[in-house]
Amino acid sequence: MQQINHKYPVGIQRFDTIRAEGYRYVDKTDLVWRLANGNSKSVFLSRPRRFGKTLLVSTLEAYFQGRKELFEGLAIEGLERSWESFSVIHIDLSSIKARSVQELEEQLDAVLRDQEALLGQEATYRLPGSRLSAMITRAHEQTGKEVVVLVDEYDAPMLAVMDDEATLKEVREIMRGFYAPLKSLERHLRFVFLTGITKFSQLSIFSELNNLKNISMNPAFASLCGITEEELSDQFGEDICQLGRALDMGYDETFAALKRRYDGYHFCEPSPDIYNPFSLLSAFDDQALQSSWFASGTPTYLLRTLQGAHVTLPELESCRARASEFDAPTERLVSPIPLLYQSGYLTIKAYDARSCAYTLGIPNDEVRIGLCENLLLYLGEQEGVNMLSPQYGLVDAIVGRLDKGDMDGALRAMRSFLASIPYDLGSRDEKGFQLKFYLIFRLLGIQIDSEVKTETGRVDAVVQHRGSTYVMEFKYDGSAGEALRQIDERGYLIPYEALDGRLVKVGVNFSSKEQTIEEGWIIQEAASVTPR
Repeated sequence: MQQINHKYPVGIQRFDTIRAEGYRYVDKTDLVWRLANGNSKSVFLSRPRRFGKTLLVSTLEAYFQGRKELFEGLAIEGLERSWESFSVIHIDLSSIKARSVQELEEQLDAVLRDQEALLGQEATYRLPGSRLSAMITRAHEQTGKEVVVLVDEYDAPMLAVMDDEATLKEVREIMRGFYAPLKSLERHLRFVFLTGITKFSQLSIFSELNNLKNISMNPAFASLCGITEEELSDQFGEDICQLGRALDMGYDETFAALKRRYDGYHFCEPSPDIYNPFSLLSAFDDQALQSSWFASGTPTYLLRTLQGAHVTLPELESCRARASEFDAPTERLVSPIPLLYQSGYLTIKAYDARSCAYTLGIPNDEVRIGLCENLLLYLGEQEGVNMLSPQYGLVDAIVGRLDKGDMDGALRAMRSFLASIPYDLGSRDEKGFQLKFYLIFRLLGIQIDSEVKTETGRVDAVVQHRGSTYVMEFKYDGSAGEALRQIDERGYLIPYEALDGRLVKVGVNFSSKEQTIEEGWIIQEAASVTPR
C-alpha cells in the first residue's frame, strides 16, 4: 500500500505556518468565528498545556488581521463576509519562567517592546500596565478602530513561582496591575481573549475583571482545543492505517490503542471524547505509541502537592469535586484535585446535577502510566534511589509471569522487588504498600483497579491480564486465609462471574516487619486452593 506523506504540526503553533506550508489542520474555524463574534467581548479559556491554546490564539490573530487567504477552504469562509482588519496586540507569556520580580520585569519588558515595535510605538511609561494601556489607546487613535488583545498563557508568571509564597505574592500584584487596562479601557477594545492552565479566579488577579466570560466548561466550545473522536475517525483514516502497518496491527486494533492511550478528556458536561492533540499527532509523526505529552514536562510541584496531600493514584481513579472547588485560590488549596484537573491529569467522568458534583478520574493510559513512573522516580529521589534503574529489573519478571497466567510467579517477583526498596522510602503502612503495588502494575501496563466498590464492600485490587481476572484482597499483619475468606463472605467474585476467561481469587498478607509480601499467599481458581 502506498505510503502517505502527511506533515504533522508537532511543535508548530502558528496558524499561518501550518496553512502556508501544508501541515495537517483540524478545522476549528467555525468555533473561532462564533467565539470572535459572540455576545462576549472579553473571554477566558482554560486548557492543559500542549492542548492547542497557542494555535487557537494564532488563528484568532490571523482572523482579526483580516488575512482571508489563510482561511480558504475552511468553514469560516461560509460565515465571514467583511474580513475587516484590526490592530492586534498579541502578548505571549508562555516563555516567562522568571524566579524573581527583577527577572519578571525584564522579561515583561522584552515582550512589550516587541509589541510596541510592531505597532510603531515607543515606550513612554515604565510600569507594564501603563505601557499596555498606552499601546491600546494609541492604536485606537491611529487606526480609528477598536483594538484586539490576545494573551496566551496569562498565568505562566505565577505558575513559575508557585513554590515560593513570598515571590508569588509580589508577582501576583505586578500581573494584577498589568491586566487592569483590559477592564478600564473596554471602550477601546474590539475583543479580548486570554488563555491559561489555571482558572482566572484562582490566582486572585482578576478580582476587578468581572467582564470576562469564562468558556472553559461551556459545552458550546468543548471541542475548541483538542481532537474529537469524530474528527479522528473522519479525517485521519489513512494515518491510522499507516500507523497500524508500522505497529503490525489492523485498523480497529490501532484505533482502540490510540483511544486507550490518548483519549478520555472531557472539559464539561456534556462533552465529546477529546484526544490529546500533541500526543496523537506525535504518534502519527513518529509512527509509534509514545508518551509525548507526559515526556514534554511534568511540574515537580504537582508531584509534591500529591505527596503533601497524601493522595494516592488509586484514589485519583475516581474522586468527586463540586464546581465551586475549581475556583479556590491556588495558593490556598486544601485539595490538589482542582489543580490536577486543570493541568490535564484528571478529567470529568460524570456529573450529578442534583448535587452539582463532578466525578473525576485519570483520562487515559498515557497520563496513568506517566504519573506512576514519575511518582516512583520522585519517591526514589527523596532517598537518592533510581527506582527504574536496571538493578530493579525484577519488575520485568512480573509481566512475563502474568503473560503466562502465573500469578504465583508474579507475586514471587513482587515480593523480591518490594524487599529491595529502601526501608524508609514511602509510607510504611497498608496504604503505602497498596500504592507501591498499584504503581508497579500500572507502570508495567497491567490493568489494575484499586478499592473497587461492590454492594458489600471494597475489593482491594482487581487485575485483568491476558484473559484472566484476579480478584485480590490484602491484609496487613494478618493472614492470606483471612483475606480469602473476606472475598468469599462478601461475594467479591460475583460481579466478574459473567466474564469470559479465568476467574481467580488471591489472598495476600503484607508484613510490616519484612516490608514486603509474606510467604504463604493463597491463589484459588475454580475448586482448587494452592498455598504458596
